[in-house]
Amino acid sequence: MSQLVSAAELQNLIDGGVRILDVRWRLDRPNGRADHRVGHIPGAVYVDLETELSRHGRADEGRHPLPTTQQVQDAARRWGVDDGGIVIAYDDAGGLPASRAWWMLRQGGVDVRVLDGGWKAWQAAGGEVETGEVTPEPGDVVLGDITGDSLTIDEAAALAASGILLDVRAAERFRGEVEPMDPIAGHIPGAVNLPTTVHVREDGTLRDLDELRTRLVEAGVTGGVEVGAYCGSGITAAHTALVMIEAGIRPKIFHGSWSQWSNTPGRPVATGE
Repeated sequence: MSQLVSAAELQNLIDGGVRILDVRWRLDRPNGRADHRVGHIPGAVYVDLETELSRHGRADEGRHPLPTTQQVQDAARRWGVDDGGIVIAYDDAGGLPASRAWWMLRQGGVDVRVLDGGWKAWQAAGGEVETGEVTPEPGDVVLGDITGDSLTIDEAAALAASGILLDVRAAERFRGEVEPMDPIAGHIPGAVNLPTTVHVREDGTLRDLDELRTRLVEAGVTGGVEVGAYCGSGITAAHTALVMIEAGIRPKIFHGSWSQWSNTPGRPVATGE
């Protein structure tokens, strides 16, 4: 089953009681609540990535540490997610922040998908727009352990040597030429660079499966190799995980990512290609 739904498919699902999550977030505008109030998909609940899809932690845990299962379950119930219900997450950033919600809920056992093309696709399809806040009735979802298929910092280091560890940041950050967010520039030794942005078209939709598989194979990702992904702080790595699952590959995520690695004393740093 695809991890994506189109705008047309979502229009058909809305009447069936699907729970929609508005996960609009960007580095330059981390709080998307104002945009949500101005206009959102009918019934969509705003999800705050900074406070509900991550938790506050120490610097050596990374900028967006993974919350506990209980924290995510409490948040999901606030969003109105029920046991056995379908959840659709969307954003306005190519599916990257929505994939963070998708990953955690999927790990917890929820039937969750991402709107392909997000808010732009919904508008382009002529979808109805609602304004104001949405406060649903509390849900009753019970989540399983959301930490499955997660990598610790030591496991990420080992995977870079024994399998494929994808660094999905921009190439110049991987090479160590620039680092706008973290204290040290570079990448985890042994990691392979495959920016997650190459998987997305200009309109924010995911490229065809054949294109996705070709790029993954070129990076060394095949069905018989253990593979993981990391990024700056664990957000965009979830998008690459979605891409890999679409392509039939089961990945793991190093959620601490470069922000944890670069803030942990003694960790080696590689630069260049």
